[in-house]
Amino acid sequence: MKDMMPMPRSELGKTTWLSRFSIGRLALMGAVLLLLLFLALPLLAVVLRALPPRAESWLNASTFDALQLSLFTATLSAVLAIGIGTPIAYMLARENFRGKAVMDALIDLPMVLPPAVAGLALLMAFGRRGLLGPALSAIGIELPFTTAAVVMAQTFVAAPFYVRAAKAGFGSVDRGLEQMSALLGVSSLRTFFRVTLPLAAPSLFGGVLMTWARALGEFGATIMFAGNFQGRTQTMPLAIYIGLESNLDSALALSMILIVVSFGILAAVRWVSPKGLTLG
Repeated sequence: MKDMMPMPRSELGKTTWLSRFSIGRLALMGAVLLLLLFLALPLLAVVLRALPPRAESWLNASTFDALQLSLFTATLSAVLAIGIGTPIAYMLARENFRGKAVMDALIDLPMVLPPAVAGLALLMAFGRRGLLGPALSAIGIELPFTTAAVVMAQTFVAAPFYVRAAKAGFGSVDRGLEQMSALLGVSSLRTFFRVTLPLAAPSLFGGVLMTWARALGEFGATIMFAGNFQGRTQTMPLAIYIGLESNLDSALALSMILIVVSFGILAAVRWVSPKGLTLG
């Protein structure tokens, strides 16, 4: 008789809540596992297919040229982003002026703009028949389908990553420390290099890494504005595209390099800024 007594309402509600919690947790874990498999499986497939490495695919001329050109142009693009983006980021973080929202949106635009549109826009601006093309041709400058065009395309799409990170870094610096430095008679320029810049350095360094990685992986704007010429404009993503038709082993080798480099960049950013890189 005692076993057949109805369960108290409190116990019944507790059991129902536990069962729902368990079902919900299992569903959540299943969704997470499915997403992780979806993201990791293609990358793992590339790595497994590229191993063991074959000397002819890793050391051939096209692979070496693409790797060398990509490292050079991505580094130069990152340097240009630092030179151009640092004063812009500082101004956006510290100053209020008319048109600030428009400038902010314009800097963000290449981050969401389709790369093919970015490449076409560069071509329409700097191509032979573009907006500035005739003026550049008059002084003997031809930009499209050159290494300079690669750098321009990479800088166009990657520099906003540095500006966003640098803006967040400058905005997080305690103004009181700068004011204290000024009260001690330190000039504004020396305060910037001795106080502001060191405190913002983690964000700036993370922004440089993200900019470099984005430039290294740029494809759409590059092929539209610079073309695909081995040794001159063929970066690693372009070599991978061509390799799908002519040399799959070379494409896999370059893909594996980009995967490893990208993972290393993200790990470095997490190490420099444990809370993650803020792009706003």
